[in-house]
Formats: sequence, C-alpha cells, structure tokens
Amino acid sequence: MRIRNIRLGSLSVPLKKPFKTALRTVTEVTTNVVVVETEEGVCGYGEAPPTAVITGDTNGAIRGAVEERLRPLLSGRETDDLNSLLDIVDTSLVHNASAKAAVDIALHDLWGKTLGRPLYELLGGTAREVETDYTISVNDPETMVKDSLEAVAEGYSALKIKVGTDFHLDMQRLEEIRAAVGKHVLLRVDANQGWTPKEAIRTIRFFEDKGLDIELVEQPVKAHDFEGLKMVTESVDTLILADESVFSVRDAFTVLSMRAADLINIKLMKTGGIRNAVAICGMARACGVECMIGAMMETKISVSAACHLASALPVITRADLDPPILCASDPVEGGATYRGPLVLPSGGAGLGIEKINGLVLE
Repeated sequence: MRIRNIRLGSLSVPLKKPFKTALRTVTEVTTNVVVVETEEGVCGYGEAPPTAVITGDTNGAIRGAVEERLRPLLSGRETDDLNSLLDIVDTSLVHNASAKAAVDIALHDLWGKTLGRPLYELLGGTAREVETDYTISVNDPETMVKDSLEAVAEGYSALKIKVGTDFHLDMQRLEEIRAAVGKHVLLRVDANQGWTPKEAIRTIRFFEDKGLDIELVEQPVKAHDFEGLKMVTESVDTLILADESVFSVRDAFTVLSMRAADLINIKLMKTGGIRNAVAICGMARACGVECMIGAMMETKISVSAACHLASALPVITRADLDPPILCASDPVEGGATYRGPLVLPSGGAGLGIEKINGLVLE
C-alpha cells in the first residue's frame, strides 16, 4: 500500500466541568485530527491537541508541521516499512512533539489495520485491562473535597489531586481530602511544576508527618530543574514521578542516570508518539523503574493508543487516562472502552477506531 494523502481536521468536545491545574484552565478538549489515507482507502487516525503551556505546541505549529513537512515527505511512500516512515517523522523537524505524535499514532493505527491485528498484539502484548485514576482539579479545599467524594461514589479508587498554586493551601487541600475519602482511596498529587524544591520537600514532609499516605507526587518542580527534582526525590520517602521533565528518550536517560525520580510518566504528546514511548519504557525497565501512562486533554483517539501501549508493556504499572471520562460526550466510535475506572483496548485492527463523529476533514 502507498500513502495517498495526510489530511487534517479538528474536533472540539466540551468538558463536564472546567479542568484546572497550576498551569492552565480548560473548558473543552480542542484537538487536531490527522488521517493518513492509503490508495486503497484504508485510514489511520491520530491526534494532536495544542498544549502550548506544556509542550510548546500551538494549533498553528501543529498544522504547519503536518502540512508543510510531514505530509510532503510521507505522501506516496509504501506503508509496509513502518520504521522507515517513523524515522522520517522523527528526523524531519526539531521539537514539534505533538504533531509527530499524531502522525506516529496514525501510522501505527494504519499498520495494525493493514495486518488486521490490534496494536497491542503487534507491540507484543495481550488485551490487558488497566485502571485509570480520576483527576481532581485545583480549587478551593471545599470544592476539591466535594469533587473527590463524587469520584469515589462513582467507583474510582485512585484520585489524582491537582495542586501547586499555593503550597500552604496545598497542605490543607490534601489533609481535608484524605479525611473525607478515608484511607482506602489512593491519592496521587500533581504539582505541575508549581513548587520550588524547598517548598516541595516541606509540603511532602508535611504529608508524611500527617500520615496522609500519598502514593506519589508528580512533577513537583520546574521541568528543566533535574537537580532540584533529584534533591526532592532524595529528601522524602514518598515516590516522585517525573512528568514534564521527560519529553524525549534523552530526557529519560538523564532522569534515569541521575536517579532524579522514582517513576516516569509517559505521554505520547511529549514523546512524539508510540515508538519513542516504547524506547523510554525499555530504558526504564532496564533500570528497574516503573512507568505511568498519561495523557494531555485529548480525545479517545490518542488515549486509545496510550491504552494499547499500557496493555502491551508490563513496565507501565499505573494509568492516568481519564480525559475521555471528563468530556461531556465521546465523538469516537470504537477504540478503548471504559467500564468505570477500568479501560480496555479494542480488539479491532489497529486502534479499533471505526468512526469519528463531527470530524470535518480539510
């Protein structure tokens, strides 16, 4: 098969309630959908949401990367040599991780559809159900307690608590949430780079001294502050998860070689797609470090790809794949299926996506 064209479209899906972190507030998922079409009419789907404050990728940057670089370089090429196509994606331009991820995911989807097999099988795995946590946006403590209790009532046993706006208030937030939900619920804390190293150490030690039993703290310091991340990791007993500090395979090597964090959070929009995510997982496994699979505010297109990856690779032991749950509707037919907090990859070919409602291709 040959690639006939790479087309772009856009989707916008309202959220049930505003999604708030230390970095931004979002009221809808807005994303760019990439469709790689073959001459025989087979289509592979990928997506790239603009998350400028985290990845640096805007709508214009994503669309320009796909239209001006990736489409001309990939159109007309045979689809059977996936690695050669992915080499082109990786080397055709610097950075632009989200645009690369969208095309990488679409190529993997197309690969599975061409061979008639689900992606998790081609990655060497089986259909493994993963359990996602549920994200609690940063708000006043009373609102966060209310949101936490609602999530627990809906069956979620792991909550990801967004903090990082005020480390004094963060202590109060977590103390009140733990008192409300009880000891049986896993609490994960995500500071989204919101603390200095000393603030992080002080806050996490407060959690420990109060017996709040926090499972992990995600990205407590600025992404580029590897030394600060290492200082926090070495100064507390709570597990530290590197997120924004790990975009590339090189970043993962830095964090792993420095022992700067206990865990790594993999997001396809950071790594530039599935292949680099697999490479990071291999490095982490070799170092005895477990991974979490996460997502930006994405639709079920790329979250399905993340689910296939998690299903295939046992080094991924935790999941934060709740964006489709946070959406008011789901435009994607097929793909990953949700049963409360449990997420299962589709057994259909590729990602198993059958149709995307409301998608208008250009």
